[in-house]
Amino acid sequence: MVQGAESRPPNAGGSGVPASRQLPDLQGPGTITGIVVDQTGAPVSGARVKLSREDQSANQELLSDGDGRFTFAQVAPGPFEIAIDSTGFATQASSGILRSGETYTIPQITLAVATAVTEVRVVPSRIEVAEDQIKVQEKQRVLGVVPNFYVSYVHNPVPLAPKQKFELAWKTAVDPVSFGVNGAVAGIQQAQNEFDGYGQGGQGYAKRYGASYANFLTSTFIGGAMLPSLLKQDPRYFYKGSGSKRSRILYALANSVICKSDDGHWQANYSSIIGSLAAGGISNLYYPAKNRDGVELTFENALIGIGESAAVNLLQEFVMRKLTPSASRHATASP
Repeated sequence: MVQGAESRPPNAGGSGVPASRQLPDLQGPGTITGIVVDQTGAPVSGARVKLSREDQSANQELLSDGDGRFTFAQVAPGPFEIAIDSTGFATQASSGILRSGETYTIPQITLAVATAVTEVRVVPSRIEVAEDQIKVQEKQRVLGVVPNFYVSYVHNPVPLAPKQKFELAWKTAVDPVSFGVNGAVAGIQQAQNEFDGYGQGGQGYAKRYGASYANFLTSTFIGGAMLPSLLKQDPRYFYKGSGSKRSRILYALANSVICKSDDGHWQANYSSIIGSLAAGGISNLYYPAKNRDGVELTFENALIGIGESAAVNLLQEFVMRKLTPSASRHATASP
C-alpha cells in the first residue's frame, strides 16, 4: 500500500472530478437567443417574437431590439417553438429542443416580404348588368321562333345605355324572322295590289318588299334607338304580371302612350309617337308619287300605330309570356 493513499478523497467516476460537476442538473433552465433580419440582411427591430411551449403557461413574448436580436432567459428545458411576426413581413417559425443549462442559438431568421392577398369583390357596373339583361331578352322568342326582344321580364330592370338601345334595334332589324315577316307583308300588298304604282311581277314585289322593310327599319331605329337615346327613354315594355286583371289591362293600354325614362320615371312616350310620325314622313321619299301619304294620313297611321301597340301590350301581358319559354325563368318587373 502506498503511503498517504487513504488521504485522497474517493469519487464516483475515478476521474478526480467531483460528482457535483460530473452530473448535470436535469431541471436547470437555459437560454434561447437569435437574430431577425430582412432579405437584405438588415436587422428587423420591433419584430414580435413568441416562444411557445407544450405547457402553455410557460409561453413568452417579446420584441427584437435595435439589432434585431432577442433573448429568452430562464427557459425550462424541453421542446419549443418560436414564431416571428412583423408588419409587412410573412410570419416565420422555428423549433428546437432546449437542454438543461444550454444557451440555444437559433439560426439567423430571415423575414420575407408578405404577399398581400386581398379579396376584391367586383361590383358590376350598371352597363354590365344591362348587357346581361339584354342577352336574356335576345333569347326571348314566342313559340321559340318570333322575336320578343323588346319586353323585360326581370325584376328592377336596369336602364339601357344609348349603345345598348342601338344594339337591340340592330338585333331586331337583322333577325331572319323580321325579313320573313316583311316578305309576307309585301306579298299580301301585291296580292291586294296596294301601292299599285309599283306594278306587278317580280319587280313590283321587290319594290314593295324594299318599302316594307324600310318602314320597319326606320320605325325600329328612330322610335327604338335614336329618339330613346336623345330623350333618355326606355323603348321596352316592362311586364307587370301581378295585380288584378283590371290593373294589368289598364297598365298595358297605358304603355302604348307612356314609357319609363332612363331615371325610372313614367312619362309620355315621345320616342314611339314621334318615331311613327317620322317613319311615315320618310316613307314619302320612296313610295310611288300617286301613293304617297299626305300629312293627314301620316297622323292617322300614327294613331293606328298606337292602337296596335296597345293590342300587342295586352298580348304581352296575358299571352306571350306563356308562349316564350325562356321568359318563364325570370321574375316579373316592377311597374
